[in-house]
Amino acid sequence: MDNFIVSARKYRPATFNTVVGQAHITNTLKNAIKTEHLAQAFLFCGPRGVGKTTCARILAKTINCTNRTASIEACDQCESCRSFNEGASLNISELDAASNNSVDDIRNLVDQVRYAPQLGTHKVYIIDEVHMLSTAAFNAFLKTLEEPPKHAIFILATTEKHKIIPTILSRCQIFDFNRIQIEDIANHLAYIAKNENINAETDALHIIAQKADGALRDACSIFDQIVSFSGATITYKAVIDNLNILDYDYYFKVTDAILAENISASLLLFNEILNNGFDGHNFVAGMGDHFRNLLVSKDPETLQLLEVGNNIKDKYREQSGKCSLSFLVKGLTILNKADIQYKASKNQRLQVELSLMQLSSINSIGVDTEKKNDIIKGSARPAATTTANNTAPVTSNTTVQSNTVNTPVTNTSVTPPAVTPSTTTTPVKTEQSVTGFKKPLIKTLTPSINQHLNTEKKTEVAKENSAEQQNTSNQPKNSFTQEALEAVWDAYANDLKAKGKTSIGIALLSRRPVILNGTTLEFTVNNKSLEESINEDKMNFLGFLRKELNNYDIQLQLVMVTVEDKTNLYTATDRYKHLAEKNPAINKLRQAFDLDIEF
Repeated sequence: MDNFIVSARKYRPATFNTVVGQAHITNTLKNAIKTEHLAQAFLFCGPRGVGKTTCARILAKTINCTNRTASIEACDQCESCRSFNEGASLNISELDAASNNSVDDIRNLVDQVRYAPQLGTHKVYIIDEVHMLSTAAFNAFLKTLEEPPKHAIFILATTEKHKIIPTILSRCQIFDFNRIQIEDIANHLAYIAKNENINAETDALHIIAQKADGALRDACSIFDQIVSFSGATITYKAVIDNLNILDYDYYFKVTDAILAENISASLLLFNEILNNGFDGHNFVAGMGDHFRNLLVSKDPETLQLLEVGNNIKDKYREQSGKCSLSFLVKGLTILNKADIQYKASKNQRLQVELSLMQLSSINSIGVDTEKKNDIIKGSARPAATTTANNTAPVTSNTTVQSNTVNTPVTNTSVTPPAVTPSTTTTPVKTEQSVTGFKKPLIKTLTPSINQHLNTEKKTEVAKENSAEQQNTSNQPKNSFTQEALEAVWDAYANDLKAKGKTSIGIALLSRRPVILNGTTLEFTVNNKSLEESINEDKMNFLGFLRKELNNYDIQLQLVMVTVEDKTNLYTATDRYKHLAEKNPAINKLRQAFDLDIEF
């Protein structure tokens, strides 16, 4: 029985031109050899299976080749190349730092560096997985790496560059290897299949390339696995069955059901997917990729971002024509939210099914939302105008803030203050300070953007007012006295205290309400928190007052009050005069010593 050689080794690149997907690195190395500008140390870093060690071997082989080609490739004919191909070259040494990571291992390497090559011009030392070296081993290697003999070249390879100490990094030329593109991997697999007389479908090779996640070695291993499974013919179905990958057809079918707004069909397809052993989270992630592919398929310029076979690419192009741009964007948002919330959900299946229902209802939801927005905009305009132009009733010689709850417009004639287009002026009622002097009226400028932010809230309040006025139009409207109001007011406040709402109850008892125009009650509050608490209990409060006073026209108006403390600033002269008035001897002392006061 012949020894089987895996594809990753059998078709390992032997020249720079056969390296897959790393042209930016191979071209740089070839130019360095051509111009004889070779560094003393190289660091090849990147993900697994992308050609780091392979490029290191090719570089070592090409450096010592005595008859390089015009394209700066090894000839494979000279004695150095033949010894390298046979694994008997004395000029190239490989060290696996994963198992040889001690100080003694590095010291042995350093001792070998001193000897010149017997054949060729350079001795090349390849250290694989160099990040596994201990800190002591790195430090022992520093001096040799910085000033090696003229004939020595070090090539370090690692998958974790961040674990290498900075002093090593600063002594190396660093080459970052990229993940290999899906198209490049698929083409390389097609080349292997052709040489091995294997008939492989293009879509099947693309699936293998996607599963490899940018690593060519992994792709070759998967290819060998599929060949063992299906023989000399590799089909798309054989690949998805062997690798347990969800078929593209399912995503196309689910999307068709969503476009037809057929919730039942989409749920049945998802149930079938679960019965086939696939995970719901993988399905959500796959649907997200599917919608993303549909989105990039709508524009010929972004079609190149679609990394699938030609047959599947045609399906994407066809289905994307049925989807609107807004549908795909909203769908991606729903799927992304489901992906994030999946693990935290206690009922994960329901989470996915709810997302499918939302996807199937995108178009109808969009129409309802537009209609709703039109209604809101139409009703919000007059509400915003009323709020901007109307002011609350005022008491004599006192300006109050127009911050009301269910406040009807009065007939009081008030000249509004002049405002700039970008702001609205909100006057505030003043109180006496602790010293007994009245404070001046304060005008607070509030940015007009707040009106726009609160438009929706004001619209809802306006709707409540309208509904409330209709409900109370046929109710009693008996007059009441201040004493009756205060009795009912105190009863409600005491009831709040009994129910545990002590702060609100005490606040209602600490001040007296004022009757304006027979039915409007004005009550002053001194902080925003109290105002919000009363507003939350507004409907119950008004209902109690109206029922007990037998007047269903009663409205409540809250007025915010502020206290401004003014601190007097005294000059040096003021302080001196004040002290001299209390003690005249200070003035005589100043005159006796002819002292000056610094003003």
